[in-house]
Amino acid sequence: MVKKSYEMDMCNGPILGKMLRFAIPLMCSSMLQMLFNAADIIIVGKFGEEHSLAAVGSNSSLINLLTNLFIGLSVGANVLVARNYGAKRSQDVKDTVHTSMTLSMICGVIISIIGVIMARQLLTWMKTPKEVIDSAVLYLRLYFLGMPAMMIYNFGNAILRAVGDTKRPLYILLATGVLNVGLNLLFVIVFKWDVAGVAISTVISQILSAVLIVLFLMKEKGDFKLELRKLRINKDKFLSILRIGLPAGLQGTIFSLSNVVIQSSVNLFGPDVVDGNSAAQNIESFVYFAMNAFHHATLSFTSQNIGGGKPERVGKILRTGLICATVAGIGIGALVIVFANPLLSIYTNSQEAIDAGITRLNVICGFYFLCGIMDVMVGSIRGMGYAIMPMIVSLIGACGLRLVWIATIFQIPAFHTTEVIYLSYPVTWSITFLAHVICYFIVKKRQKCYNPSVTSN
Repeated sequence: MVKKSYEMDMCNGPILGKMLRFAIPLMCSSMLQMLFNAADIIIVGKFGEEHSLAAVGSNSSLINLLTNLFIGLSVGANVLVARNYGAKRSQDVKDTVHTSMTLSMICGVIISIIGVIMARQLLTWMKTPKEVIDSAVLYLRLYFLGMPAMMIYNFGNAILRAVGDTKRPLYILLATGVLNVGLNLLFVIVFKWDVAGVAISTVISQILSAVLIVLFLMKEKGDFKLELRKLRINKDKFLSILRIGLPAGLQGTIFSLSNVVIQSSVNLFGPDVVDGNSAAQNIESFVYFAMNAFHHATLSFTSQNIGGGKPERVGKILRTGLICATVAGIGIGALVIVFANPLLSIYTNSQEAIDAGITRLNVICGFYFLCGIMDVMVGSIRGMGYAIMPMIVSLIGACGLRLVWIATIFQIPAFHTTEVIYLSYPVTWSITFLAHVICYFIVKKRQKCYNPSVTSN
């Protein structure tokens, strides 16, 4: 296989420099995407109707709940492409690419149908305030019409990441993000379409991102070139993607379920708190995606090295990912806390909402690095081919304990506050991270037993 300038050899040479070259464009892509998503919320919060911000923002947990199962399958595609690419198995790379892209279209149609049909019932179950539920239902239904395009982009992006290409997805997001903001300004300020305008502009930009990533893959000359006539499901590759991606998807879905429960608890405090919580969630997402870039880096680097027969590099890859995620989480999280008031003021003019947002940011961003290092541990374990173990640990350690927290501690009258709700995050991150560390050493011990020549890291 002839390597292009945007492909990366993750199996040889120093790790830190390559990891940064991989992660920084990915970080910029994610932050750029969040910046454009923030533009949605800022524009509708400033120029839309009363509580339109809550109508859009309160949907985020529910959208993640419905999409994470299918987006998790793209993790399986990423690992499988990276492993076959590292092992230089050309035909396996080709089969995985075409199976992945076919699967993306199927997943997109399924989730679109579910989201459109179930929107009102799901928002009712979440105890969405009556002041915003009609607008929230409209936004959610329009948003889910763009799911096929969103899935195509996510699977295509996973394929490019697997071979070290994080630059071209950045270019795609730059183009589609500018379009999204421009359409937001037109639809919300000029046409007065409010939440419908935000949703429609998002769908249009998602369609463009899907078209662009498909064109990039079709113009490839290497083994991950996409040929539309070859789109089909290869049974072996499909099962391998499911084996790795389904646990990741289930984990993400149940994580989102716990967040839906938390959002439902926040909804009890009224529209102003929901407004502030929505704005704070959007701001803290910048911190999360900065750290999450090193999760994806650890996953791809580990997968390529396992495929390339170099498991002895896995330990150093993990340590590098943990250090980078910690630095990113602490550094950016501290900046968010310091500038919380002016940042939240960009989203809303309500002082009550700003105060509610500051409460969330102080708790979450002060400890957010724990979430970052937890995800890096998961990336390393999955990259070594173990998908069930991190899923079970995450579901018990984070989701299960978070639900128990809401069902017990939060129900005590003295602790019935938003601060107590938000404290459930750092507590469960800490416990789950420690459990993943134990799992990592169990996996390494197993690998050493199967590969006696592997030296200790």
